[in-house]
Amino acid sequence: MAAQISNPTTPGRRIKLNVGGKFFETTLSTLQSAGPDSLLAALSNRAAYNPIFIDRDPEIFSVLLSLLRSNRLPSAALRRFSIQELAEEALYYGVESRLRSASLPSPLHGIDAAIVDTIRPASDAVPSTFSAGEDGSLWIAHGGQISIYDSYLSYSTAVRTHLDDITSICRVWPEIAAVGSESSSGLHIYDLSSGHYTGSVHWTDQDDPRIYKARVCAIANSPDLVFVSFDCPHRENSVLVIDKSTLQVSSELTRQSGSAAKNTVPGKLTWLPETGLVIGSAVTCGAFGYSGYIRIWDPRSKEVVWETNEPGSGRSSRFGDSFADVGVDIDDSILFKICSKSGDLAMADIRKLGDDPWVYMEDTNPSMREASYGGNEVHLHCYKRQVFVGRDGGLEVWSRLNERGGWSERRGDSENGRDEVSLKRNYVDKVEMGERGLIKRIQGGGERLFVSRENVEGIEVWESSNHSAIISVSS
Repeated sequence: MAAQISNPTTPGRRIKLNVGGKFFETTLSTLQSAGPDSLLAALSNRAAYNPIFIDRDPEIFSVLLSLLRSNRLPSAALRRFSIQELAEEALYYGVESRLRSASLPSPLHGIDAAIVDTIRPASDAVPSTFSAGEDGSLWIAHGGQISIYDSYLSYSTAVRTHLDDITSICRVWPEIAAVGSESSSGLHIYDLSSGHYTGSVHWTDQDDPRIYKARVCAIANSPDLVFVSFDCPHRENSVLVIDKSTLQVSSELTRQSGSAAKNTVPGKLTWLPETGLVIGSAVTCGAFGYSGYIRIWDPRSKEVVWETNEPGSGRSSRFGDSFADVGVDIDDSILFKICSKSGDLAMADIRKLGDDPWVYMEDTNPSMREASYGGNEVHLHCYKRQVFVGRDGGLEVWSRLNERGGWSERRGDSENGRDEVSLKRNYVDKVEMGERGLIKRIQGGGERLFVSRENVEGIEVWESSNHSAIISVSS
């Protein structure tokens, strides 16, 4: 036993540390698990008979030592310390990657998601819009400000813009935001790392006096381009293609007069990575119900490659039940719509579009088949090959049943002459959660789902429930 302890390279060799006056004893293998470039691994190579002294906070070190031993944070750690406090100490010891891995949520499965916190802007204002990052970070627009939260959802800073209100926001680069406002014309670019305003883009036409004070309605982003829909006071509207490197308009995808429902400004834009196509949709609701269109452009040719209007175009197996919202699964190139009267969900393969490409979902969850639909505002969002639907204040998810990772195969239904797909639908939240208010926006980022509600302060954060008992987030 003595020979084992005296050997400085033995993984089980005990090492004593004095951190801020508190003594710890651990093993060589535990410290070296921090990684070869970490401070702890460097200290473990020192042959010392006396405890190695580190002038840092011993309580936080205890948490990080537990992280190295078990690869998870103690359940009480984030009730005592903020993520920012832990992150600063983890950076000092060189174990920030381990902390990030343990702190971020497990894979998002909507069927067992649970709310873990509500992130409120510094001024406690009602969010006007928000943008979720691929790393799970969050930008919240409230009034003319943007509050920034990192991937731990720790508050970073707030950037005040020159706008009175922000109603559209898109990440065109990791630290660069493109924003639009209902009360101000133009698309405006801000560097959120420095808070600096870097420029703007306006839709103008000297030969057409109707084109003035054009406001941004929707923004989509590709690696090289930004796609923006503009709307003028007299309802003339357009979708412009903007070069990200120069912030100059490179082309105009469409221009139309919004005098009819089939010509209103697109309220949603999505760029499809697989094909480079741009998908736009518009929905209006009036005395006679919902109406709108879906249109797909090829930015290279500036041609419309497919479109549908509801009601009124093409053969529809649900004629008279126009869609209330549209979403795009960019991973599988699937287009989704939700019907305004029945609340039914339909999908269409973007690679096989035709006159009537819709396949209606067959709900395989018996307890949900009789779920009523009140006909209120509906929001649909596709994320991680799942479809999230907010309606009547409740949040539900449709999950595929195909274990191979794709959507279930279409199958014929001879009784009514249409195809159906078997998906399972479940409520994400409890019934009483609907009392929190009508859902206004849903967006996924990292392994999280973010939800805002009408006239409610803050953004709800949803994570898979098997992780919510371990991780909490600070606002």
